[in-house]
Amino acid sequence: MFRWVVIGVLSIGLIGVSIWGYQEHQEKNEVMIQAENAYQRSFHDLAYHLDLLHDKIGSALAMNSRERLSPQLVEIWRLTSQAHGDVGQLPLAFVPFNKTEEFLSQMGDFSYRTAVRDLDQKPLNDEEIETLESLYEMSGEIEKEIRSVQNLVLKDQLRWMDVQLALANKDEPGDNTILDGFQTVENKVEGYSEGKIHSSLMGTSSKEDSYQMIKGDKFNQSDAKQKMREILGINQEINLNIEKTGEGAKVSMYSGSFQTDKKSGYLDITEQGGYPVTVMINRTVDRTNVSLHEATQKAKTYLNKLDFNDLALVESNQYDHVGVFHFVPNNEDVWVYPDAIQVKVALDNGNVIGMVAKDYLENHGERDIPKPTISEKEAREVVNPNVEIQDHHLAVIEDDTGVEVLTYVFLGVKNQDTYKIFVNAENGTEERVERLKQKEVKYEKRKR
Repeated sequence: MFRWVVIGVLSIGLIGVSIWGYQEHQEKNEVMIQAENAYQRSFHDLAYHLDLLHDKIGSALAMNSRERLSPQLVEIWRLTSQAHGDVGQLPLAFVPFNKTEEFLSQMGDFSYRTAVRDLDQKPLNDEEIETLESLYEMSGEIEKEIRSVQNLVLKDQLRWMDVQLALANKDEPGDNTILDGFQTVENKVEGYSEGKIHSSLMGTSSKEDSYQMIKGDKFNQSDAKQKMREILGINQEINLNIEKTGEGAKVSMYSGSFQTDKKSGYLDITEQGGYPVTVMINRTVDRTNVSLHEATQKAKTYLNKLDFNDLALVESNQYDHVGVFHFVPNNEDVWVYPDAIQVKVALDNGNVIGMVAKDYLENHGERDIPKPTISEKEAREVVNPNVEIQDHHLAVIEDDTGVEVLTYVFLGVKNQDTYKIFVNAENGTEERVERLKQKEVKYEKRKR
C-alpha cells in the first residue's frame, strides 16, 4: 500500500514539474517573440527612415528657395535623430558600429546648425553645399546596404534573436548575414568620413584636448588609497576597497569604496595627478541645523582644499535636509558654464556628502574668450519686458549644437518665478531661457 502511495505522489510531482516546465517554456517563448518583434520593427523603421533621409537630402540640394530650405534641413535633422534611435534599439552592443552612429549624430548637428541660422543673411557656402552632396552620396550607400540586408531578412526569414546568439557566442566562428551587412555599412561610412567630409563643418573634432588640465605624477595604488582617505575623511581602521578602472576610457582612474554601520562611500580619482572626479557619501540626514548660505561657504572651502579655485556659484537648491550647489569658474568676470562642479552638503552638520567634477576636469583649460560685440544694454532689450531683471553677468555656455558661445546672462523675475535668460553677446539672439528650481516641497500624506 505504502509503495502505491509513494508512486502516486511521485507521479503527481512529475506531472506538476512537467506542467511547470511547459509553462516556463511557453513564457520564455513569448518573451523571445516580443523581443524579436521589437527588433524587427526597429530594423524596418531604420530602413524606412534612411530611405526618407536620402530623399530629403537630395531634395534640399535641388531647392532654390531659402524659405523652403530651412524646414527641409530641420526635417533632415529629425530623420537622423529617428534613425539614430532605431539603431539604439537593435542588439548591436558588441558590433563595431560607432562610426555609423557618429555619422548620424554629426549629420543631425550639421543640418540643425544650418537650419537655425538666417539663410538670407548667411546662405550656404560652397563648402557646405559640397558637404551636403557628400552626405547625399553617403546616405545613399547606407540606404542601399541596409536595403540589401532587409531583402535577405525578409527572403530568408532571418531572426534578430540569432544575432544575439551570435554575439553571445562570439568565440565561435560563424557567418551571420545581418552582422556582416552592418559591418559593411560601418566600413563604408569610415571610408567616406576619412576622405569626403569636411570635418570642420560636420563638427567631427574628437576633443583631443579633453582633460588637458590633468597634470602631475601618476599615482600608484598605495598613493591613491591614501589620497582617497584624505578626501573621504576616513582613518586607517576603516577598510577601503580600491581598484583601477578606466579600460578604454579617456582617462584612467582609481575607484574606492567603504562601508560602516552608519555610512558608506564611493570615490573616483584620476590616476594622473589624483584629481577627485566623483565623491558620494551615503548616510542618514534627518534635520537642518545649517542654513543654505552657511552650506555654500562650506562647499567653497571644501573645493578650495581640493585646489578648485576662483569659482562662482550659479545655482543652489535645498532638497529636504541637503543643499545642492553648482559652481563654475569665474574667468576675469566671465563665468564658464561648461566647466561646472556640483557639491552636496548635509544640512545637519555642514559636511560635504557629494561632489561631481567630471565636467570641470574634462573641459577646463585655456580658452580664447572673445569680447562682446553688442553692449549689455542692447542685450537687455532682447529680454521679455515683463521680466524684472535683478542681476546679470557674462558667461560662456554651449548652444544647442554643443558649440561654446559668449552670452549675457540675465537673472530676472516674472510672476514669482525666477529665470535665467541667455542672450548671445555676438549677435543678440536669445540662446536659452531656464526657470530656476524652487525649494523642494515636501508633501504630506492626506488623512482619510
